[in-house]
Amino acid sequence: MRFMILVKATKNSEAGALPDEKLLAAMGKFNEELANAGVLVAGEGLQPSSKGARVRFNGDKRTVIDGPFAETKELVAGFWIWKVKSKQEAIEWVKRCPNPMPGEESEIEIRQVFEAEDFGAEFTPELREQEERLRAQAAAKKK
Repeated sequence: MRFMILVKATKNSEAGALPDEKLLAAMGKFNEELANAGVLVAGEGLQPSSKGARVRFNGDKRTVIDGPFAETKELVAGFWIWKVKSKQEAIEWVKRCPNPMPGEESEIEIRQVFEAEDFGAEFTPELREQEERLRAQAAAKKK
């Protein structure tokens, strides 16, 4: 099972406050533990929403909305992708994580990633083959 672990933004992260050396070291140690356990697939911090944009879809129309975005509690400041055996295992790992926003109340959300078998018959063998080919192509470009 794969899970996306979402580190929620705060007023400080949206203001562009960067982590100090102590937090960077603690997160580095935590990420090493994840990697050594075979859990870590990917993970990154995100720039504030003021440097981002959203594209709103309405039928064939596309509208671009530049950041910043108002609802800080709904924004994401960083993420991981983890491969674990269960949601409970993901929860246990998150509980071991250093507070990503020291001095502030912070929150980390855990969301399961869809796997091919979750889509049923609508995900035809041809579509599965295409998906596998695209994943292989993306992985090859990382090297």
